[in-house]
Amino acid sequence: MLNNIKANITAVGKYVPKKIITNYDFEKKLDTSDDWILSRTGIKERRQVPNGKASVYMGTQAIKSLLKNYHVKADNIDVIIVSTITPDMFFPSCACLIQKEIGANNSWGFDLSAACSGFIFGLETASNMIKSGIYKKIIVVGVDTMSSILDYNDRNTCVLFGDGAGAVLVEPNDSNGVIDSLMKIDGSGGDALYMPAGGSLNPATKETIDKKMHYVKQDGTNVFKQAVKGMTNITLEIMNRNNLNPSDINLFIPHQANKRIIELVGNKLDLKTNQILINIDKYANTTAATIPIAIYDAILDDKLKANDNLIISTFGAGFTWGSMYINWNIDG
Repeated sequence: MLNNIKANITAVGKYVPKKIITNYDFEKKLDTSDDWILSRTGIKERRQVPNGKASVYMGTQAIKSLLKNYHVKADNIDVIIVSTITPDMFFPSCACLIQKEIGANNSWGFDLSAACSGFIFGLETASNMIKSGIYKKIIVVGVDTMSSILDYNDRNTCVLFGDGAGAVLVEPNDSNGVIDSLMKIDGSGGDALYMPAGGSLNPATKETIDKKMHYVKQDGTNVFKQAVKGMTNITLEIMNRNNLNPSDINLFIPHQANKRIIELVGNKLDLKTNQILINIDKYANTTAATIPIAIYDAILDDKLKANDNLIISTFGAGFTWGSMYINWNIDG
C-alpha cells in the first residue's frame, strides 16, 4: 500500500570551495577580531566560491560527488529540487541548469526558496513525492552563494556566512526513512532578515545599488531569540508526538547559524554535547546548505549509522522553520 512507503535518504554529496576566509582576514579590513567573532558565533572560517562560479556550479559538484560515491546513474534521477536563495539567475532555474550539467536526461525539477529552511522544506517536498508512489529517485540540493549578497563592510553580517552545497538522494523504503516532520512559516518576521532589492518590487537601479539594498539585512537580536524559540518548540513537538526521550536521539543536526543558538537549543532539549553536531566553525552559515553538509560530515566522522534516530531542525528568514525525525539507513 502506498501509505506504507517511507522516503529514505540513500546517498549524500557535498561541495565546499577551496578558498578559506579566516577571522584574521576580517581583522585586516574591519573593526573586529578573531576573538570577537569566535566568542559570539563559534565561527573560525568560511569558504568562498571562485570568481565566475556560483550556486549552479556548487550544486553540480555536490551531486556529482553523490553520483560517483554511491554509484548512481544520472539518467535514473526523476526529480531535482534545488533549495537556494542565491540562484545564478531568476530564470532559467538552477534545477534546469544543474540537470544539464549532470546529464539527468529523464528528470524534471524546480528551485525552492525558504532561506535557511530551504533544505528541510525541499526534503519534506521530496518525501511526500516519494510517498505518492509516482517517483523513485529524487535529489534534494541545498546550496547558497552567500558571498554574492554580503556587504563586506558590515561586520554584523559579512562574518556570519559562507558558500557551500550539500545534496541527498531520496528513495522509497518500507522501514527506515523519514518518520515524521513539521514545517511552519510566519511572515510577520519578514523584516527581521531580508534582502530589500533585486526582486520585482525593487529591481536594480542606481538608487538601490547606492543604498546597498542588494545585501543581507538582519535584526540579529530578534532573529537569535526567535531561532532559539522556534527550533526548540518544533523539535520538542516532534519528540513528544513520537514518544522520543532525549536519550533516544542518536544525533541532532540543527541549522548552523550560531553556536550559541545551537547550545541553547540543545540545553532546552536536554541533549548532551555528543548528541549534537556542530561544524559552524569550519563553514559558517551556508544557509540552505548547512544541514546536508552536516549530514555528509556526520557520516564521514562515523557519527551517524544505520538505524540511528536522527532529528534535523532549522530556522530561517521568512520566518521559516521546521523539524524532521529520520530513522537513518546509511552506514558510514
